Amino acid sequence: MRIRTAVSTLTLVGTALFAPGVGLATSTDAFAVTKLTQAQATAMFSAAGITWSSSGGCSNRNVSTCTSFDQLNQATAQGAVTLKHASGCAINITGGTETGHASGTYSHWNGYKLDYSKNTCLNNYVHNSFSYIGLRGDGYPQWQAASGNIYADEGTHWDALYYSCGC
Repeated sequence: MRIRTAVSTLTLVGTALFAPGVGLATSTDAFAVTKLTQAQATAMFSAAGITWSSSGGCSNRNVSTCTSFDQLNQATAQGAVTLKHASGCAINITGGTETGHASGTYSHWNGYKLDYSKNTCLNNYVHNSFSYIGLRGDGYPQWQAASGNIYADEGTHWDALYYSCGC
């Protein structure tokens, strides 16, 4: 298990450093954020074998029961792809940039967060590969990846906050 964790960590670091458009930034692009359209994000997710669903069966960003990827940060989408490859788990996205989530700079609406369905494989991967960092302000437990990204267990799903493209 330690070898898998080490390999996963190396994969994450390598992906974060060398992914197109992210990683080793210059002073002029250090704060640039690339936004994706719904079509661009779904193409990335489909190619990686990531699924998505919504309670409303829709993708309208302005409807809370939809799952939208419109205006998703490219690094967030790449983070989901990295998680899929590093974990080997089934990944199903249930929340994206649609309205109805908590506000703030690093929010769903601003493209920094995705929600994932919980499953045994993903739960075990987060618990065994990332560091437990305590409870979030709302009481949910959190784990942090070496990349700095944070996964909060919100009971029915994982709430993932992506600062970078590593998982």
